[in-house]
Amino acid sequence: MSIASRKRDAYALIMRALMMLCVGLTLSLVLFIILYVLIRSLPHFSWQLLSTSPSYVNETIGVLPDILNTVYLITAALLIVLPMGVGAAVYLNEYARSRRLVRAIEYAVETLSGIPSIIYGLIGMLAFCQTLSLKTSLLAGALTLVIMNLPTIIRTTEESLKTVPLSYREGALGLGAGRWHMVRTVVLPCCVDGIATGCILSCGRMLGESAALLFTAGFAHALNGVIEGLASPGATLTVALYVYAKEQGEFEVSFVIAAILLALSLIINLTASLLARRIRNRQGQEQ
Repeated sequence: MSIASRKRDAYALIMRALMMLCVGLTLSLVLFIILYVLIRSLPHFSWQLLSTSPSYVNETIGVLPDILNTVYLITAALLIVLPMGVGAAVYLNEYARSRRLVRAIEYAVETLSGIPSIIYGLIGMLAFCQTLSLKTSLLAGALTLVIMNLPTIIRTTEESLKTVPLSYREGALGLGAGRWHMVRTVVLPCCVDGIATGCILSCGRMLGESAALLFTAGFAHALNGVIEGLASPGATLTVALYVYAKEQGEFEVSFVIAAILLALSLIINLTASLLARRIRNRQGQEQ
């Protein structure tokens, strides 16, 4: 074996060891966070805590309003941002003729993705709460999250659209399909993984957002229905975690909320993966 070959083997061995070390450190960090949160939260879990509202009269604490507010907020934001983001990505990749316009929009999208969330909160407060007279409400917070997560949906969907082979489009158009029919039946089903990835990333950012929501959604712990809840101020789980830990010193409740956030994140990831797999299987059966 030559000296050059030995050097290559040694270099490959060192790089493989470094990569395994990085993987081990990453997994260890994730497991440490999960186990630490579970160990601190499990002794304080109770059905009363999860199914009731806070009562200052009885001096009891409940996180049910915070859970429902989080679900309302994420659902409302996704119902708005997904059509907008996917539609914008389809236009940029399939319909736009001017490359200068595409580059300008992509530059604007990349700029939006780098703006700190506290600035989004300030703009959302001025634009939605005051100018549009939505006041401090979950709807104003949802619209703020739409602006924050629109770049993520656009970029992930656009990159996924670029992976669809050009021959698929040419074949569909050659068979007489219109452009929109081709996009709807051929292109979008092939890039459903990218759309699911963008949805997961957006949901993760929405779950972890607190700075922008303090300006727009507020931190009330009231239990409301869907329509009334969207029009009223409300604390999400992350905002409630901040309030209980920083303002009230209730660290036990804060760790319970952290465990709930971890569980919601896992549920969202699994749901998106199952939906993407089901769509792929249905597409394969139709073909």
